[in-house]
Amino acid sequence: MFCYQCQETAKNTGCTKRGVCGKTNEVSNKQDLLIWNVKGLAELLKSFREEGNKVDRFTNEMVTSSLFITITNANFDEEFIDNEIQEVIDKKMEILNQLDQKDDFSENAIWNESMDQWKEKAEKVGVLEEENEDLRSLKELSLYGLKGAAAYMRHANVLGHFDEKLDEKLQELLQDSLKDYSVEEWIQKVMETGQLGVDVMALLDKANTDKYGNPEITEVNIGVGTRPGILISGHDLGDMEQLLEQSKDSGVDIYTHSEMLPANYYPAFKKYDHFVGNYGNAWWKQREEFESFHGPILMTTNCIVPPKDSYKDKLYTTGVASYPGCPHIEEKEGKKDFTEIIERAKECEAPEEIETGSIVGGFAHHQVFQLADKIVEAVKTGAIKKFVVMGGCDGRQKGRNYYTEFAEQLPEDTVILTAGCAKYRYNKLNLGDIGGIPRVLDAGQCNDSYSLAVIAMKLQEIFEMEDINELPIVYNIAWYEQKAVIVLLALLALGVKNIHLGPTLPAFLSPNVVEVLVDAFGIAPNGTVEEDMKELIRN
Repeated sequence: MFCYQCQETAKNTGCTKRGVCGKTNEVSNKQDLLIWNVKGLAELLKSFREEGNKVDRFTNEMVTSSLFITITNANFDEEFIDNEIQEVIDKKMEILNQLDQKDDFSENAIWNESMDQWKEKAEKVGVLEEENEDLRSLKELSLYGLKGAAAYMRHANVLGHFDEKLDEKLQELLQDSLKDYSVEEWIQKVMETGQLGVDVMALLDKANTDKYGNPEITEVNIGVGTRPGILISGHDLGDMEQLLEQSKDSGVDIYTHSEMLPANYYPAFKKYDHFVGNYGNAWWKQREEFESFHGPILMTTNCIVPPKDSYKDKLYTTGVASYPGCPHIEEKEGKKDFTEIIERAKECEAPEEIETGSIVGGFAHHQVFQLADKIVEAVKTGAIKKFVVMGGCDGRQKGRNYYTEFAEQLPEDTVILTAGCAKYRYNKLNLGDIGGIPRVLDAGQCNDSYSLAVIAMKLQEIFEMEDINELPIVYNIAWYEQKAVIVLLALLALGVKNIHLGPTLPAFLSPNVVEVLVDAFGIAPNGTVEEDMKELIRN
């Protein structure tokens, strides 16, 4: 195996024996083989469309689901991945047989070997072997962005929102790695990936708000009750809705964990009396927090940490998420039956209290627009001098204490805009407010970084500025996995510059590509808190 798609990759170079995330060599290689085949499927689908055919919804979702399966901490189950590989191969052959022109396709497209040949092939089709490391770097940057975009598209699809043009663009960019393009052309394709990210996050924003209403300012309980509970983590709001509906009147309470925290902000979920709040912190603390919760856990997407034996049989997965030995809940005819997990919860003790109090969130773009007059006045009077976008991911590295220290040392006339689990580094600090405006405005999940972009564009319009970079907004982004990569590329596509990125720069960026990002966009690695405070805030 060789994998360097996440921020915690070994020695910031690459995992070669076992993933820091916990995935095995075999699983990593099979994920590579899945991606290799999906690129071939995307190539065939391009020709299929060019011959005047329409790609059905199931096939489009096969592409996005396959990409989603391979993002960091989503799926550790080799058998699950094998099944997906076989489905993709079968679909390739089905499409190939329908094409009038069957020549000049890549090996990715026409490869149709039996499973006993997969292991050997999987060991050879990982990170692209390119004589030009800059081409490899740009191709991987685009691929990881496409993985993040596919995850967000899948969330929108689950809620009944589809866009054939976005599927077509994603597949076109996916198969581009099989073609010969120059470094300059690949820089353009990376930007196209970023624009796709903007459009996909807009689609998901509409899917979420059409179904569940616009997030609203909400005080979220972080304590516990006396009844047994189910803890739900991940990002899938459709699963959240089904679990809440099926568990009402069961005597079981529902708590969110990590990236599911923003479910508390949606009006549609507030009608459920047994939805009582959030338990715990970011994904990487789950081994201790899942144990102290006592009840079963439902993982709807990434971020799975290999579970302890003490709760492994209570860790349920669904959708693209899977872990060997953990029960998996399948979808049947568009529905999921959560009876097993609800009944299991009834046998468990109530959660152990690990903290008390509440946190405030729900500051997505619709809610912030309602506060626009108040915010604009605070900016005009100087009560607010700067907004600091501190969205993105959290992680295990000790160096991520940087983000807590940065938030603590911010001047009292600054406001943090955040989305994603990076917020757990500072969302429980007592940072106060500015004229009633909280100094931490949480827009929601990582995909709700779209809200932060919309807010910035609205402020640009209000203040009649030609360039979004003229706004009193600075960016100090934390990244971990591929959803954060597409958020970063989306910001670049919108013209945002001078982003600080950390805690380390991605290992998959070659020195020359880093130089391009620095020269063209002003991207900079984190320094010390004091250095970055001076550069970002006090200049």
